[in-house]
Amino acid sequence: MRAAEGLSSAEAAQLLKQAGPNQLPTEKPVSQWRKLWGEMTHFFALMLWCAAALAFIADMPQLAVAIIVVVIVNGVFAHIQQERAQHAAAKLRGLLPADVLVRRDGKIRKVHAGELVVGDVVLLAAGDRVPADMALLAASACAVDESMLTGESDPVPKAAGDQAWGGTFLVNGYGEATVTATGAKTRLAGIAALTSAAVPPPTPLSMELRRIVRVTAGMALGIAAVFFLASLLVGFQWRDSFLFSIGVAVALVPEGLLPTVTLSLAMGAQRMAARQGLVRNLEAVETLGSTTFICTDKTGTLTQNRMNAVEVFTPEGAIHVAGDGYAPEAQIEGRGVEKAAQAALAARAASQGRAELHDGQWRAQGDPMEAAMDVLARRLTGPGSGPAPLRRFPFDPVRRRESAIVGQDLFCKGAPETVLPVCESVPDPVRDHVDVMANRGLRVIAVARRRLGGAPGTWQSASPAELETGMELLGLIGLQDPPRPDVGDVIRTARQAGLRVAMITGDHPATAAAIARQIGLTGTPEHVLEGAALPDDDQVLGALLDRDGVVVSRVSPEQKLRVAKALQSRGHVVAMTGDGVNDGPALREADIGVAMGLSGTDVAREAADLVLLDDHFGTIVAAIEQGRATYANIHRFLTYHLTDNVAELTPFVIWALSGGHFPLALGVLQILALDIGTDLLPALALGAEPPGKRVLSRPPERRHLMDRRLIIRVFCILGPVEAAVEMAVFSAVLADGGWTRGQAPQVPLLMAASGAAFTAVVLGQLANAFACRSATVPPWKLGWGTNRLLVWAVLAEAAILGACLYLPSLAALLGQSPPSPEGLLLALLAAPAVLLADWIHKSVRVRLRRT
Repeated sequence: MRAAEGLSSAEAAQLLKQAGPNQLPTEKPVSQWRKLWGEMTHFFALMLWCAAALAFIADMPQLAVAIIVVVIVNGVFAHIQQERAQHAAAKLRGLLPADVLVRRDGKIRKVHAGELVVGDVVLLAAGDRVPADMALLAASACAVDESMLTGESDPVPKAAGDQAWGGTFLVNGYGEATVTATGAKTRLAGIAALTSAAVPPPTPLSMELRRIVRVTAGMALGIAAVFFLASLLVGFQWRDSFLFSIGVAVALVPEGLLPTVTLSLAMGAQRMAARQGLVRNLEAVETLGSTTFICTDKTGTLTQNRMNAVEVFTPEGAIHVAGDGYAPEAQIEGRGVEKAAQAALAARAASQGRAELHDGQWRAQGDPMEAAMDVLARRLTGPGSGPAPLRRFPFDPVRRRESAIVGQDLFCKGAPETVLPVCESVPDPVRDHVDVMANRGLRVIAVARRRLGGAPGTWQSASPAELETGMELLGLIGLQDPPRPDVGDVIRTARQAGLRVAMITGDHPATAAAIARQIGLTGTPEHVLEGAALPDDDQVLGALLDRDGVVVSRVSPEQKLRVAKALQSRGHVVAMTGDGVNDGPALREADIGVAMGLSGTDVAREAADLVLLDDHFGTIVAAIEQGRATYANIHRFLTYHLTDNVAELTPFVIWALSGGHFPLALGVLQILALDIGTDLLPALALGAEPPGKRVLSRPPERRHLMDRRLIIRVFCILGPVEAAVEMAVFSAVLADGGWTRGQAPQVPLLMAASGAAFTAVVLGQLANAFACRSATVPPWKLGWGTNRLLVWAVLAEAAILGACLYLPSLAALLGQSPPSPEGLLLALLAAPAVLLADWIHKSVRVRLRRT
């Protein structure tokens, strides 16, 4: 009997014209040129564009062109790395089927899903994707997998009158339904709108870089203004003073910092990919290192996302099934194996789902719970599926049981509270064990049998209520979605790293709490909340959630969004994991969205910043470890860059303080050569420094990149020492050439002295590169060759130094010449001087820390 005749073709065409096709709304894609333009015009890049413009004004076209090349190359590289745009809503269209069966004009027809309209009657069968929101008119043994929308791992039984949501799919049974909403009005579209509307917060790195740019730009402009006045006082014309001050400002801009940061993040992303973590947003590499709170899903993240029958309890005892639930073999322990086998066979007879062996693993065909019972029966009794049922009574939400007649027996399975009352006798231990199994997080199924006897005609037309009475209880079967084997160890590692972990799931509270206990997530007392009971006030919600080991169950997509925002309002950097469509909005809103690569939907993957290619929760902690290492590396090469800036600025300060009577040791083009030519490769090598052994044994970094420790080290220790050697070498070469104060040195002598000063700075930076590898350990204790990239970078730095000194055209462009042997010998002192100062500073810091 069909439930309804459906619409006529004319009615459907008219409704389709009015409502439009059954398609989810799409966002207009951002053009590639616009994305590339964004990489060229962010805050740091704008500062460099201004520097290039000022260089042109100051009649230094070579410097201007060099800065422009840096900005363009960096922008193109960053654009290539970020090419995968986040269009989560567009991917939702792939969740809807292409063709569906409908009743049109009283006949069954196949139409494209996009042509469905409200009022259409759709025919559904097991395995079909639901093409729109609809109400079931008729249902037979229907069960719908809604995990992608709700996070609930178990299929949801459906009866006539129930709602089925677009994008979900039938795992069991068949039915007919009338369409109630299409396209933009479906629940799936509502989640798509939430995903699109969620705006990712600015990353900690972007905020820190903006702070550095503001500080650097302010210092450059302030110092340039001072030098403008100083040059006027020493007799320069105002135009020459203006051009000179512009040159000083441009020289103080760290042109090499932007490409160094970008390439360091790219190297971090490559290392994460080698550890099964795909980074879709470069800045997410550093944000992972700043993470303080992980909100993790349960199904498929902490668990294996596959049902497994782990226990059978019978009046004769209990057996336990140990091992991988989807491997062909498993270890069976306990008493009453024969009775357990009877219960397993009965459960399989009353089920429609089955398991098939593929590549050495059982794969569910249909309802995963019923497939797990099939696997259990095969383990206990061997291969074979048994005779086909003569009659089947499908599961319905009223009876909460399912039965099948096989031969002369009626086999029944269902919830214990509905099966035990129809059994003739139930021993007290069985009733007590139901609660024991449920408290352990098992889904408990009771199995019973009734021997019908007589001719089939005596029971062929009987109703389920007439037959499902006076049954013999065979046993209880406990099923679970098992935790991932090492997830408990990973959670302990996360806690050692100062991270808080919470479970945010759509599952039942008891199931979620049991899994949390098994993996050591919850503490004492347990904090298990339900989404419907969360407080309306976001501040109260944040205070309630801001603790380690909290479990929030039955969470909707909107509530998951609130959880992320509430924790962020309390200062947390939140990593939110998920794999379903329902997780998309929260993944976009969180500081770090983490999606499952194997079991996750396209929507979750496209909304996320990090995709776990192996679906392994441990990969999150590994990615956080690399993120912390990347943050430390940015701190290292920032120290390296700023030390050089002190040495670059010192000649201008001395020139100004002398009233112009002391010559400039370095020119603007020499400073550019230091920033981009010699410093860039060692800085990049520092960005490749591997994670330290203790990187996960301390809380997340919450300090600024340019903090008090860095400022003291740069501006009070390393920078002044490097500058002192630089100026001493410059003065010594001038004095050796006969220069006296108040005289203008001869051009050849000035070029040789400037070359010696340039050499001292490069050699000082060569030593500084090794010193910056650690803030507490001298380089000889780390090993000179443990970072091979740094060794090669330093050798390249020495080669570039040689080219800048001994290639006549390049040396003339920079305004220098090779130093004399005496000048070179003095310049060599820069390296040991920097290392000695670094060692003394680190030794004092260690002693002060101990006291």
